[in-house]
Amino acid sequence: MKYLLDRQQTARLFFRKIQLSDIPQWLPFFEDPQTHRHWIGEYKAPREQCEEWYRRQQQRYEEGLGGMNALIEKSSGKLIGHAGLLTQYVDGQKEMEVAYSLLPAFWRKGYATEAAVKCRDYAFGNNFADSLISIISITNTPSINVALRNGMHADRDTVYNMNDVTIFRIARAAWVAFGR
Repeated sequence: MKYLLDRQQTARLFFRKIQLSDIPQWLPFFEDPQTHRHWIGEYKAPREQCEEWYRRQQQRYEEGLGGMNALIEKSSGKLIGHAGLLTQYVDGQKEMEVAYSLLPAFWRKGYATEAAVKCRDYAFGNNFADSLISIISITNTPSINVALRNGMHADRDTVYNMNDVTIFRIARAAWVAFGR
């Protein structure tokens, strides 16, 4: 579980491991068509999709592949999203991804950028990787903007899980130059 940001925090966010008791709070993410309009995949009922997502995160924890952390808004104590460091395989290459997802009510408030920056700094500060990526659907402009604010650049386009994506990347040297 070395890639988890459990108990880390930012000015407005507290990171912790996900819990199955979070499912009811996260279910609206899967019920809202806005949240997955950028991804192609097999349709499943929202509850089934949410429970499967949580099982995958638990499996990542158990296998040492990182995983998403629950993002808790400090001022309200509410679960507002997830962010974390994920071991991914893209085009046969092992990569470390900075990943983030928020409930729509918390979009456009800077939380995704705040969480992504914390993930980036935590990964580089702990020497987890020489570069980090974010895998973003080519149609997901808000997430692209978060990656750019996180100091990343568009590295290449590819297909990932049957989706057209852009791989955004930041190298450790760029992070140092970016001002950490």
